[in-house]
Amino acid sequence: RPVPSGQKLCTVFLTLIPRKPLEIVLCCRVMFSGMWRVELQMRFKRQSYDNHDVNFLSSSLFFSQQIQFVEEKQEFNKFPTKTGRRSLSRSISQSSTDSYSSAASYTDSSDDETSPRDRTQVNSKGSSDFCVKNIKQAEFGRREIEIAEQDMSALISLRKRAQSEKPLAGAKIVGCTHITAQTAVLIETLVALGAQCRWTACNIYSTQNEVAAALSEAGVAVFAWKGESEDDFWWCIDRCVNTEGWQPNMILDDGGDLTHWMYKKYPNVFKKIRGIVEESVTGVHRLYQLSKAGKLCVPAMNVNDSVTKQKFDNLYCCRESILDGLKRTTDVMFGGKQVVVCGYGEVGKGCCAALKALGAIVYVTEIDPICALQACMDGFRVVKLNEIIRQVDVIITCTGNKNVVTRDQLDRMKNGSIVCNMGHSNTEIDVASLRTPELTWERVRSQVDHVIWPDGRRIILLAEGRLLNLSCSTVPTFVLSITATTQALALIELYNAPEGRYKQDVYLLPKKMDEYVASLHLATFEAHLTELTDEQAKYLGLNKNGPFKPNYYRCSSSPSEQFFTAADE
Repeated sequence: RPVPSGQKLCTVFLTLIPRKPLEIVLCCRVMFSGMWRVELQMRFKRQSYDNHDVNFLSSSLFFSQQIQFVEEKQEFNKFPTKTGRRSLSRSISQSSTDSYSSAASYTDSSDDETSPRDRTQVNSKGSSDFCVKNIKQAEFGRREIEIAEQDMSALISLRKRAQSEKPLAGAKIVGCTHITAQTAVLIETLVALGAQCRWTACNIYSTQNEVAAALSEAGVAVFAWKGESEDDFWWCIDRCVNTEGWQPNMILDDGGDLTHWMYKKYPNVFKKIRGIVEESVTGVHRLYQLSKAGKLCVPAMNVNDSVTKQKFDNLYCCRESILDGLKRTTDVMFGGKQVVVCGYGEVGKGCCAALKALGAIVYVTEIDPICALQACMDGFRVVKLNEIIRQVDVIITCTGNKNVVTRDQLDRMKNGSIVCNMGHSNTEIDVASLRTPELTWERVRSQVDHVIWPDGRRIILLAEGRLLNLSCSTVPTFVLSITATTQALALIELYNAPEGRYKQDVYLLPKKMDEYVASLHLATFEAHLTELTDEQAKYLGLNKNGPFKPNYYRCSSSPSEQFFTAADE
């Protein structure tokens, strides 16, 4: 059942009333992926047993039970042997979440050691136009997607409303985003609205392998798996763009790598591109650079600076996921720890609020006096990183810039310090400078490296400097529903816009659409808007139905505008 709002804990009572000798095997695994759920697999070995003798009482979770009654002499041949358990362990490790269900398939070691590029897989429809870790994980991935859909009701509502009209009929969308259960709901919404899609990952560590398998099984051409090499990353992008019989006409990007690759290798493809939708601050920087140089040849929609993205995804998503990522990877206790957050935009604000609530001593670095003043008035000390680099326990970058933490600063950090990135690319921390012969890299767990100096001092580097929350944990599904709905509307707007409405420039989503996205999500909280009277609307000079903010309204100053103002000066 869907998780009731506000409930956190669950009690499961298993009552057994045996009347004859019986043998019970109970496998219980608690999982987290969008919501808590418990998978129980039970086998009862006896000649007869009544269903009502086994009672499950549960609340605040998605409860999946599989009960199989077997005859007295049947063997439990589906329970793994010692060899099978080793194989099962390998299979679980392929999954990019910490969850597991009986849908995860047993694989042999050859599957683990072979790159997905070196073997051909076929889905149930006979198609091999995809490259994922293991197509056998599709059933598990489908469960993940279905769970995400329960907390993305607004996006599902948009899908149902527009499905009959097919506003994306004829659209051929090539996408480069994080491939998670939440993104899968967006991709399947685009397909339901008439689009054809080819998809790859914008981050080598954020792909949920089981979700990629589920999308491939459903017919979406996905080229991505968790733990790609740099060469794999660009190969996957190339396979999405350069395929016989495929000519994309829309781009959905996160970080700008796909757009950059297409400009570099396939500039002729842009002759048929109707528009680009970009989600991240890093990708938006790249778009403004192209625009300023006169090289942007198609309209682009800046989703990152939309009100719904800034006010909700960047703030609330990071406020919750930063702690999840740090706790899972390091088991650190934050009370009394000295933490420096580089950047006090919406992402930085979310991180600071979460860390402060747990008793951490939080410092902020900033280049913008307005954001710096906000940090001061929120109770944080604004410093230069060099002033406190020797005393901090944790550094978190949230800037979307490059070389925010340099090798010289890393050399001066105290033993056991944690370094991670909540921005976008792996350039915020100068990780490349750490790959030298005098430093030793020790992988201590998935996405956690100890970088050891000759004197024995070490720092703990998370996700090799890539995005922490999507590489090392999961993110709140509901908030991603807001961003995904915004992306879908931006694609629909650009694809259906009459010729001449959008020039070869970077645009923000119209405020009317921002407000529509927000209104779709109010029902989740049973929230009801107050309506203006005619007199009030006239007094304010507004339409009663909105938009209620002018197009120049920003929830905060645009990072992209700050970037170019500084560059101009």
